[in-house]
Amino acid sequence: MSRAARVAAFLALQRTTAGALVMVVAVGLGERLAEKFLPLYVLAIGGGAAAIGGLQALDNLCSALYAYPGGWLADRIGAKRALRWFTLVAAAGYALAALVPAWPAVLASAVLFLAWSSLSSPATLSLIYVSVPEGKRTMGVTMHSLMRRVPKALGPVLGAECIALFGEAGGVRVALGAALVLSLGSLFVQEALFAAGRPAADATRALPAAPRNPVALLRRMDPALRRLLAADVAARFCEQIPFAFVVIWCTKTIAAPVSARGFAWLTVLEMATAMALYVPVATWVERSTKKPFVVATFALFAVFPLVLLASRSWPWLVVAFLVRGLKEFGEPTRKSLILDLSPPDCRAAMFGLYYLIRDVFTAVAVLGGALLWDLDPALNLVTAAGFGAVAAVGYALYGEDLAPPPAQRIRGDG
Repeated sequence: MSRAARVAAFLALQRTTAGALVMVVAVGLGERLAEKFLPLYVLAIGGGAAAIGGLQALDNLCSALYAYPGGWLADRIGAKRALRWFTLVAAAGYALAALVPAWPAVLASAVLFLAWSSLSSPATLSLIYVSVPEGKRTMGVTMHSLMRRVPKALGPVLGAECIALFGEAGGVRVALGAALVLSLGSLFVQEALFAAGRPAADATRALPAAPRNPVALLRRMDPALRRLLAADVAARFCEQIPFAFVVIWCTKTIAAPVSARGFAWLTVLEMATAMALYVPVATWVERSTKKPFVVATFALFAVFPLVLLASRSWPWLVVAFLVRGLKEFGEPTRKSLILDLSPPDCRAAMFGLYYLIRDVFTAVAVLGGALLWDLDPALNLVTAAGFGAVAAVGYALYGEDLAPPPAQRIRGDG
């Protein structure tokens, strides 16, 4: 291939990657408009704690069940085509949830609209991974995380304004309608950017397709990746046991509750804290090792529920959400480590398999979290902190300090 052809192929891949990131922002914004307030919506239309726990369990279960097919399809048909189909699935879910205001319909539609993040992440991350230089892959994954946090920060603010204008039930329905519009609109933006990138769009399909059977793929999982997965499962127990009830704690449980708008701004603080740290941490990681950052992240997972338990008014909630933002700083490092430890011929599928296993276990934690919340919210939060401590200590003792050298792990990517 001539130099001009190589440059053209590289630029085409950058256009394709840009299209995927635009989709991450657009569809992600729609997703976040309503996500944080779905527990309030479920309560407003007749659901209870069990329905809220079921919704969060469904979120984790869908994330698990969709992750491997999402990665396998990305390896099989190419990230570009896979992302189009994933967005259409999410749009169908938003349409159903907006049109049918009943909590069983919300649970049913969640099977569709909760699919997008888990289906699309293996495709977008594997695409980014092969499009950046070997020494900058942590930074590349960090850029993806930054783009994802933009809608996480803006979405709750706009969703809270919808609730302020139309009430808890009406406001969330409006937010779901807006999510539908953003999802469909992102398809046109993606097509405009991907059109110029067709020659490079199949870069993730240069190698043989991943095996259909996840058990066969599991046999190829690096032992170091298995240890990371075990610690990550414990960390997600810590996160997900109280996750669906954080908004309930802040807006209804504590002595001085905040409004939906106040909770949205706490979420903005959380996302801004994480985003401010991403690039400096990625730069540091590229000059150092990854394990200390992953251990620190798991430790901060354990700290958040304890600080939240002590937070009964606005000033303490600010501290709690600062801690919640700090716990995100090592997430891009963990994701890049997963990709480093994945075989090059099925990187997206291995990423999806990792999340399949992790989130199946995590779905059980969410159901247990609902039971613990009904017994005592404090018990829910303390139990969550215990799992976070197990994750941090376990990975500190048994985790790999360094991923295998990228040049050895990705030979054959071209």
